[in-house]
Amino acid sequence: MSFWDGLWPGRSADFESGASASNAIELTKRRPMVSLTKQGAATGNLRVNLSWRMRNSDIGGPDRGGLFSSPLKMFKPDVVQAHTMSMVNVDLDLGCLYELTDGTKGVVQPLGGFFGDLNGAPYVKLSGDDRFGSGTGETLFVNLDQREEIKRLLIFVYIYDQTPAFDRTHAIVTLYPSSGPRIEIGLDERAPQARSCAVFSLENVKDELIVRREVKFVYGFQAELDRLYGWGLQWGRGYKSKADR
Repeated sequence: MSFWDGLWPGRSADFESGASASNAIELTKRRPMVSLTKQGAATGNLRVNLSWRMRNSDIGGPDRGGLFSSPLKMFKPDVVQAHTMSMVNVDLDLGCLYELTDGTKGVVQPLGGFFGDLNGAPYVKLSGDDRFGSGTGETLFVNLDQREEIKRLLIFVYIYDQTPAFDRTHAIVTLYPSSGPRIEIGLDERAPQARSCAVFSLENVKDELIVRREVKFVYGFQAELDRLYGWGLQWGRGYKSKADR
């Protein structure tokens, strides 16, 4: 195959399909659930990653020309492209409401510095706060070796401060179990004024860990998600420290 074969429309599909595409489970409205237990992935650390970037139309208009308008794009790594496109005032934060089997409830999130603990309660830890949608995004870890201590988790995403709404971003939450395929949930539904989104729940149902797609947008913040899912926490206005900002 010559170099130019890869540039012609219709030929690129050969490169786009492969193991990376098939080694993923996409949760949708029609297929909203997956059992980690049945997949043999109910142990170890579950890694949950949030990544996003701005849509082309929000950073200078749609890319009408594709490779022919800028052939050098094909030599630019995807991570670099995503990072460059995301250098806009957008700050999506990843968080988690938790309820343990002993009745303990709380939240893990960047706001307020509640980063959690992986080896102790709540067995959920946030790696940090990414404000720019970099290639690595934000990552949250769940210690599934302590699954008997966890009753339910609700992983959510919220927009901090004066930033664009969800409909202006390409946001995706990806779960990486200790074994088996990754699980992808796209936040691609239109909700122009929404400030928060419940992405997925993880529940321990009769010793089986079930991941359920939620993707429910609300126009408020964590307190509204709390009311929607019946967590019963007390909420107050919170701020990020200068270090987090």
